[in-house]
Amino acid sequence: MVTAATTSAPLIEKHTIGYVPPEDRHGKTRDLFTLWFGGNIAPLPIVTGALGVQMFHLNLVWGIVAILVGHLVGGVLMALHSAQGPQMGIPQMIQSRAQFGSLGALLVVLIAGIMYIGFFASNIVLAGKSLHGVVDSVPVPVGIVIGALGSGIIGIIGYRFIHVLNRIGTWVLGAGIVLGFGYIFTHVQTADFLTRGSFNISGWLATVSLAALWQIAFAPYVSDYSRYLPANVPVAATFWTTYLGTVLGSSLSFIFGAVAVLATPVGMDTMDAVKLATGSIGPLMLVLFLLSVISHNALNLYGAVLSLITLIQTFAYRWIPTAKSRAILSIIILAACCFAAVGASANFIGHFVDMVLVLLVVLVPWTAINLIDFYAIHKGQYDIHSIFKVDGGIYGRYNPQALLAYAIGIAVQIPFMNTPLYVGPISEHINGADLSWLVGLLITSPLYYWLANRDTAYKRRLCSGKLANSI
Repeated sequence: MVTAATTSAPLIEKHTIGYVPPEDRHGKTRDLFTLWFGGNIAPLPIVTGALGVQMFHLNLVWGIVAILVGHLVGGVLMALHSAQGPQMGIPQMIQSRAQFGSLGALLVVLIAGIMYIGFFASNIVLAGKSLHGVVDSVPVPVGIVIGALGSGIIGIIGYRFIHVLNRIGTWVLGAGIVLGFGYIFTHVQTADFLTRGSFNISGWLATVSLAALWQIAFAPYVSDYSRYLPANVPVAATFWTTYLGTVLGSSLSFIFGAVAVLATPVGMDTMDAVKLATGSIGPLMLVLFLLSVISHNALNLYGAVLSLITLIQTFAYRWIPTAKSRAILSIIILAACCFAAVGASANFIGHFVDMVLVLLVVLVPWTAINLIDFYAIHKGQYDIHSIFKVDGGIYGRYNPQALLAYAIGIAVQIPFMNTPLYVGPISEHINGADLSWLVGLLITSPLYYWLANRDTAYKRRLCSGKLANSI
């Protein structure tokens, strides 16, 4: 349904972390499909997907099966977070105050902000390499700056422009990756395309985990891009459009990376393999991926800025952040990331993937707590006024039940971890497969539900009728 807000919504977003009132709501649920489909047709998921055959030595069939299983499972969690947006009308990280308290939520907000700054920095490196691949005369450092500026402009303009670009990108990038698949399959350059690698349980589980964690990594900011939808949008519609878009787009990219690597000689860099495997259309593919990474990276900058604003506003609670504040913080983060990326090592992206795996250990129990709290305990009903109070209002500064479940959720993952910093004994016993995320979800979810239902103070608040999802 087209509303007045839909037609009159300003191109430059005026809201930051504040509640989006009904008169400013606009858009349709199908925008979520195009956002998450188009946004996932990009170099970073292609590079990540190739790891299943490069690092974990799976063959094509088992690599594809692992990729699909991981995205199908992880996409459920990601889409459940997305469905919170229209109901709450506020960014995901500010909403965490309702589960952890105004101060208790700071750790998760900080971790999310660091992770998305890492995503942004990695993507501008990929943008710089892609631009250098298209135009040899453009040095990688110059390409990094150009890519960062492009993403910065999109991120500063904000929500509506991000959606518009991804509606266009869905058709262009979707057609491009189908064309790329067609070319590779008809110009395979290796005799062992179907036979290189084999099934091994540790590699298969590791690839499933990579795909699932790719989806979970979106959880701290996915509802930021659905919060402007009208509040009466069905939860199921928000869930399914997000789920189908993110699973389809990311699965295609992951599989494309695996196919490109297997179609070229062993040992090639993934993006070099893509360029070689796509032959005469390689330059076109690189141009499309360059545009994609610039567009998609705006989401990482946007999410990082909202996380930073949330951190600052926790202490400067009288501060009302504006579009100007968002622009200034965007420029600061952009400049810092450019400086870091230009001086980074050649294996910057590899180091980034290592960092994400470590950070996700502490984000997984947050995902479990947030979803259980929203769907099983509060059932979507929150006091928005309290969320923005310095003392947390009815949610307080700290929620002991959430913090206890969170700490235990991190602790139980340690034996199952496999990161550059630490390999747990159970992970080592099963040949390095990292199942920490699955254990974290399975333990934290019922534990938090049990602890929250034992909280008599919460029950009194719930029965008092104070919890109202309104302003």
